[in-house]
Amino acid sequence: MIYIVEDDRNIQEIELFALKNSGYQAAGFETAKAFYKALGERLPELILLDIMLPDEDGMSILKRLRSRADTRRIPVILVTAKSTEIDKVKGLDGGADDYIAKPFGVMEMIARVKALLRRSGGAEESVLCCGSVTLDSEKRLVLVGGRPVELTYKEFELLRLLMKNHGIVISRDVIMERVWDSTFEGESRTIDVHVRTLRQKLGTGGALIKTIRNVGYMADAGEI
Repeated sequence: MIYIVEDDRNIQEIELFALKNSGYQAAGFETAKAFYKALGERLPELILLDIMLPDEDGMSILKRLRSRADTRRIPVILVTAKSTEIDKVKGLDGGADDYIAKPFGVMEMIARVKALLRRSGGAEESVLCCGSVTLDSEKRLVLVGGRPVELTYKEFELLRLLMKNHGIVISRDVIMERVWDSTFEGESRTIDVHVRTLRQKLGTGGALIKTIRNVGYMADAGEI
């Protein structure tokens, strides 16, 4: 999950659309108050933080994040109209991991998000649960109804991507990029083969993986 703290509704919507279209879960907040409330319910993997906000300055928010034990390691990208060198230095010295100046390109934003998540490893939950399926990233363990299931490396990464984005459709292109580190369209059949094998290995838990015709796949435990 990626949190966006941005009071400009148009910019926030662009950021949300770009992130979700790239296979990420994302939520937007226009005020620090709403952001803090969400933070108390779930910690994100990364935060896109605007500096100029109506109720609290972004630098103040950043200071709070870095002072808390549960949030100090969450990657933060400052997104702001302040683009002078001194502003960037202040932001980075204040604990930000990266800095994007407005106006910015969507492709640049996504590239910076991906790069930062790769470097940091994110703050993602190590244990994911969807229906009867449990996945433990640290132990590299998958359980279905408490029974261990042996998966290959790619099968595990595919299942983790889908479970991590539960309820969101992940396109074949995004799956190829995130799991196989490839953008070659001809390899999309590889995904179908792995999904078929993964479903078989998961048994009753295989119903978790839904096929979205002409688009990709989604993890949805709603009907299990």
